[in-house]
Amino acid sequence: MVKIFVILDGIGDKPCKALNELTPLQFAKTPNLDYFASEARHGYVYTLNEKLAPESDEAIMALLGYDPKQFYFGRGPLEAYGADMQFKKGYLALRTNFSTVEKDGIKLIDRRVGRTLTTKESKEFEQTLNKQLDLGFPFEFKATVGHRGIIIIKGEFSSNISNADPAYKKVGRFGVALTNNSSQFIQTSKPLDPDAKTRLSSNMVNEITKQSYEILKSHKLNQERKKKYLLEANILLTRDAGTELPELEKKKGWAAIVSMPLEIGLCRLAGMEILKFDYPESKSKDVYENLFDGLNKTIETSIKNIKENKFNYYFVHFKETDIPGHDNKPKEKVKMIELLDKKFFRFLKDLKNVELVVTGDHSTPCELKGHSADPVPLMHFDNKSGDVIDQFDEESCKEGSYGKLYGKDVLKKVGFE
Repeated sequence: MVKIFVILDGIGDKPCKALNELTPLQFAKTPNLDYFASEARHGYVYTLNEKLAPESDEAIMALLGYDPKQFYFGRGPLEAYGADMQFKKGYLALRTNFSTVEKDGIKLIDRRVGRTLTTKESKEFEQTLNKQLDLGFPFEFKATVGHRGIIIIKGEFSSNISNADPAYKKVGRFGVALTNNSSQFIQTSKPLDPDAKTRLSSNMVNEITKQSYEILKSHKLNQERKKKYLLEANILLTRDAGTELPELEKKKGWAAIVSMPLEIGLCRLAGMEILKFDYPESKSKDVYENLFDGLNKTIETSIKNIKENKFNYYFVHFKETDIPGHDNKPKEKVKMIELLDKKFFRFLKDLKNVELVVTGDHSTPCELKGHSADPVPLMHFDNKSGDVIDQFDEESCKEGSYGKLYGKDVLKKVGFE
């Protein structure tokens, strides 16, 4: 029997005015998911805890069975590892976004350059920054997918610093998404303890912010983007510092179909075989046309590999379902759910001897335009008796026999360990 663990990124939501006060999961037409739901056991999951709106890194770590309280040391190193960068304990690794600020270099217009930055463009910016940034320490910056990137500064640093990115805050050891975040200004990174290495680390972040703006604001590529009425990628925004990687107990017989550096890094650390594929390059100004290309590619890759049936467990992560929540586009989220149902879950329905677990890493309610602390639904189909529930959604799953779960306990509960 093949066992499949699916994470729909940011799938949890709240009732939306545009959907007649239903969530996207409730509104979408999903006959194949409904088939599984009618024969499954259900529950609801706080991937971190009831109070914090988690980022994907600690949430997915938890869902893979590793307690973030023990194993989480920051997102930066996880993404660096997933992007094949050289990292050693003590180096400072940070997740970055190319972003858009006004001429003062402080007021934030868009944290993701309108999601229109192509990987080709970001690679050109990468070359410029690696040549012109002067941090006083050896460093490496790598653009990864679209507006995303990672920077590593080589030396002895501390990760106990605040972010430059105003959308995320450090709470203890965790990065936490700020619900209803209203800040429109780049933050000054501050040391969170008096250690000299911590002060040095926050100074590095502030230098990256300052210098990247000076370098990028007049870059020829930004002048070309401006002529095309596209947002300029005129600053590098950093967050989620880390100085070490966790040592995770390896999983046997697992393969992962993942496209982003974070998930690749986590799954590699967990000992999974990475079934990599080339994520489609942006080909138009239509952000959602590009996102649906990515979703279709992930579905096609998943079907191809699951058909081959070379592994006992398949972990499949769909990133795209998170984006409409950030953009307050509930109808686009519905379309993504319906596409997944029509292509991916219909394929799984036709398989024999399949065991399926579906959940999300966090909720991204459309009307909040960000992560929230709300739980995500959980469904476990294994051809055994299920709950009297006929739909996979946030409210229905709360009536399930699994009840309330925490992310770190999910795999053990469904018997995937």
